[in-house]
Amino acid sequence: MFLPLYGFAGAIAYLIVLPLQKYIYNKNNSKWSLWSELLFLLGLLLFGLLLSRSIYLYVIVLGEDNPYSLVYYTWSIYIPTIVTIFPIIIIGRWAIGRYFEKKLEDKKIEIKGEGTYEGLRLFLNDVIAIKSDDNYIEVTFINNGTLKRQLIRNKLSKIEIDLPQLLRTHRSHLINPNHFQQFKMERGKLSVLLTSEILIPVSKTYVENTKSTFQ
Repeated sequence: MFLPLYGFAGAIAYLIVLPLQKYIYNKNNSKWSLWSELLFLLGLLLFGLLLSRSIYLYVIVLGEDNPYSLVYYTWSIYIPTIVTIFPIIIIGRWAIGRYFEKKLEDKKIEIKGEGTYEGLRLFLNDVIAIKSDDNYIEVTFINNGTLKRQLIRNKLSKIEIDLPQLLRTHRSHLINPNHFQQFKMERGKLSVLLTSEILIPVSKTYVENTKSTFQ
């Protein structure tokens, strides 16, 4: 008759440690590793023990003289139960994790190159700017919190068509409006300052459109 109470305690323990999952994820630059999962499961085990022990003491054996000691309760009751339940939790979390991983992967964009193995797959918001460089384009982007640049054989005009979310500020430059910081004027020439102090020129042809985008 007390099984529903223990089940409720397990559910509450899981909800309590969910903020820990978010904290670990953010602390690891939005990455989830095996160690992250083990740390989360350890937190779940500890809170589960705390809550189930409380139910045992203050509900099941309340008023009795000789309740099980913490050590006996842990090794003889709690751990055998966990050995049965935890594989289900782990498999469930793995399945959900794979599902959301695929959903995230589907949200990525692909900047294709003309070569067979050329290209870059990443989230749109990680792209800061793209510059034309002869027969190549130079993509400036953020990868796990680190600023990177990669040359890909392609034309800026084609990228502009493929990724209409980007804004052309110059015949040789596309920027991601999400990384706009401010306008800068030096010697009568307008530029836009982006994330990581990246300065991109704005030619006269694109001044009006660029300004209207950020008004």
